[in-house]
Amino acid sequence: MATVVNHNESTVIEIENLHKAFGGNKVLKGFNLTLQAGETLAVMGKSGSGKSVLIKCIIGLENIDRGKLMVLNHEVPQLNRKQLDELRTDIGFQFQGSALYDSMTVRENLEFPLRRHPDKLGTDYHPDKLVNEALDDVGLLHAIDMMPSELSGGMKKRIALARTLIMRPKIILYDEPTSGLDPITGKEISALINAIQERYHTAAIVITHDLACARMTSNRMIILHDGKNYAEATYHELAQVDDPNVKAFFT
Repeated sequence: MATVVNHNESTVIEIENLHKAFGGNKVLKGFNLTLQAGETLAVMGKSGSGKSVLIKCIIGLENIDRGKLMVLNHEVPQLNRKQLDELRTDIGFQFQGSALYDSMTVRENLEFPLRRHPDKLGTDYHPDKLVNEALDDVGLLHAIDMMPSELSGGMKKRIALARTLIMRPKIILYDEPTSGLDPITGKEISALINAIQERYHTAAIVITHDLACARMTSNRMIILHDGKNYAEATYHELAQVDDPNVKAFFT
């Protein structure tokens, strides 16, 4: 498990009474969440419970219906497009499907966010150095000139994480980081999440169905049930809870 953080550190995400519906389908029904700097929080729930909707709300890809949503001291629902784009440079989003550009080499995929946000890292940064460092962080420097079609599923997830790291985010949102991987590769990705947190001191939310991933990476866990944070504690504490809606994730 990742090192437990001091909860007196600053809050980087604060969500209170969050509601989100799609037509008559109420997905989030008063959800609450607090994430501290340097902390990794795992969110688990059944398919369709609203986990991915939650992180899309956090980065402004979905508008909330009501509630409080603060990210890095910004009220996300109040931001205009330019302000939201600036905030997103501090938030790394690890898509479930990796979302690499098939027509670009690994190097070009990593250079893409640097070209989009040339002012983010100042005027004295060196793109080649940043690309090499990010690939070295995920153990794939040798893949720099490969195409996505030449990569395995695990390699694609690592490259996508490298592309996230290159912008030096303060928060990383992982959407099912071990989905579709064999248990050994999934364990490697979980270990990589911990290594990234240790090196860069990022805060992270890990959306996952993978109990092993949640156990390895999280300081705390939230069980998302019926649109709310039904239960919240450490992995080991939740594993002892005698509640059928919680025990279902541990059996």
